[in-house]
Amino acid sequence: MTFVLPGFDLDRFVHDTLAEDLGEGLPGGGRDVTSESVIPADARFSGVMDSRDAIRVAGLPLAEAFFRACDPAVEIEILVAEGAEALPGTDLMRLSGNARALLTAERSALNLVQHLSGIATMVRAYVTAMDNPACTLLDTRKTIPGLRHLEKYAVRMGGGANHRMGLWDAAMIKDNHVAVAGGVAEAVRRARAAGVATIICEVDRIDQIEPALGAGATRLLLDNMEPETLREAVALVAGRVPTEASGGINLQTIAAKAATGVDYVSVGRLTQSAPAADIGLDFTPL
Repeated sequence: MTFVLPGFDLDRFVHDTLAEDLGEGLPGGGRDVTSESVIPADARFSGVMDSRDAIRVAGLPLAEAFFRACDPAVEIEILVAEGAEALPGTDLMRLSGNARALLTAERSALNLVQHLSGIATMVRAYVTAMDNPACTLLDTRKTIPGLRHLEKYAVRMGGGANHRMGLWDAAMIKDNHVAVAGGVAEAVRRARAAGVATIICEVDRIDQIEPALGAGATRLLLDNMEPETLREAVALVAGRVPTEASGGINLQTIAAKAATGVDYVSVGRLTQSAPAADIGLDFTPL
C-alpha cells in the first residue's frame, strides 16, 4: 500500500525510527539481541493486530511500512480502512513472515498505530460532542517534534481539519507578537506590509477586533472567551473574516462555544494529550 503525505519522507522516518530502536552507531548496537539470540533465523510467524477498545483507526499503512522494511517478503492484509470506526475485538491487520524481522518491527509499528489511532479517536469524540456541522474542529501546532505530519494526518482521520502546518504557511499573531509590535493593529500592519497572505490575529478583548480587521487580518482567533463574549465578537465581525474560538475548550464546553457562530474551534489537546489507543498484536509460530 502506498502512503504519501506532502512534506513527509516515509522511508527516512521508518529507517530513523528502526535505527533508534536498534541502537545503530552505538557500541554493540545495530541489532535486535533478543530476537537474534532466541529466535531461529528461518522461523516464521503469523500475527493479528486488533483493537481492544472502540477506536477510530489511523496508521495501518505506516505499520505496514515498518514490517516491510524488516521483511520485504512479509505478507500483509489490512482489514480496516483508515478513518474507519473499529469496535472492540476488531481485527485490523493480518501478517505473516520472518519471525525475527516481525518482532524487530513490532514495537515501532504498534506504537505508531496506537498513538495515531488515539488521536483520531479523541478527535472523533470532540466532533461528536460539538455536534455542529457548521463549525470545523481544528488542531494546533502542539505536536510532538518530528511527528507533526503524522499527528495532523490522524486528526483528519478522526474527522477534524488542520490548522496551519507550521511557522511558514500563515502568520499567527499572538499576545507576545502584539507586545513587541506595540499593538494589534501595528502587528497586523507589519505582516501585511511583508506580503503575508494569511494573517491570523489572536484577540482576547472585544476592543481589539476592529483594529485587527482594519489593519488587514484575514482571520480572528478569539482567545479564552466565554460563549456570551464569543457571540458578541461574531456579531461584531459580521462575516468579514472567519472566526476561531480557542482556549478553555473541552468535551463539556465545545458544543456551547461552537454554537456561538464561530467558523472554527481549535483544541491543542487533540495532539498534545491524546491517550494511546488500546491495540494489540499477537503472533503464532508457523
